[in-house]
Amino acid sequence: MKILIIGAGMAGLSAARLLTQNGHEVTLLDKGRGVGGRMSTRKIELAKADHGAQYFSVKSPEFRLFIDELMAANVISEWQVPQRENIRYIGTTGMNTIPKHLAAPLTVCLNEKAIRIHPQSVETESGNQYDYDVLISTAPIPQAVELFQRSGTTLADADQRVFDSIEYDPCIAVLATLKTPTTIEGGGLLLENQPVAWIADNFQKGISSVPSVTLHASANYSQAHFEGNLQEVGKDLLASVRDWIAPESIEQVQVHRWRYSLARQRYPHSFYKLQHAPIYLAGDAFGIGNVEGAFLSGLEVGKALTNLFN
Repeated sequence: MKILIIGAGMAGLSAARLLTQNGHEVTLLDKGRGVGGRMSTRKIELAKADHGAQYFSVKSPEFRLFIDELMAANVISEWQVPQRENIRYIGTTGMNTIPKHLAAPLTVCLNEKAIRIHPQSVETESGNQYDYDVLISTAPIPQAVELFQRSGTTLADADQRVFDSIEYDPCIAVLATLKTPTTIEGGGLLLENQPVAWIADNFQKGISSVPSVTLHASANYSQAHFEGNLQEVGKDLLASVRDWIAPESIEQVQVHRWRYSLARQRYPHSFYKLQHAPIYLAGDAFGIGNVEGAFLSGLEVGKALTNLFN
């Protein structure tokens, strides 16, 4: 079977790996310059900073097997996040280490934004056409729905009810390089009822050779300021955490919007198939959510297609 996957984040990569192992011809398309989606690590001169997902935990046996594989390959390491009892995991040189590991043996086409779905092919912004027998979309649901509407894809009432049931929170992320490391104990700090919900010291975390921090704004603050001036928003957020990050220590600042940062309301099953087309939807908006949920969502849709066509 020729299987095309839109999105080379954890769900798309997980599905592609299993389907490739089972003999299918799989191609992943991603509009970005690299794989991983929200498992993103950014360089700012000599500094590095995770600016999407910061860490993840393990609950399921299937994900535990994958974690054991990553540990053996030195792709991840353990991190005792302050204010959390259970061990978390991070990429050894940044969170994007993990999707890069998954993508290495796969066929991934980057800088390819899907703009139209045809009955047996997908057209991209660059003008390329990619054929498929089965299509999997792991894009955030509002983006997938927009693509369906632009393509004239027939959506049943049941499809629309599923899409309407899924809701996302945005997040504004601030990355800053510093002259000196912070004094945040353990390298991470969770805050409540404040503009900033999370601070990570990437130097203490072990992924940056020079001091840098990541701030994640709270969902409420992000919602209220999402369309604001990013430079001013960044200043406001950094000023709100001056007790931990001295203003005179701040050097370079970058601000990034994650419009679909977290699926607050998810579809309970691991994936969904459109009623009238060979199109499946998967990702962190399905099942348990977060990094593990995205991996399992891809794995489950991969299993379903393997059972159907092998």
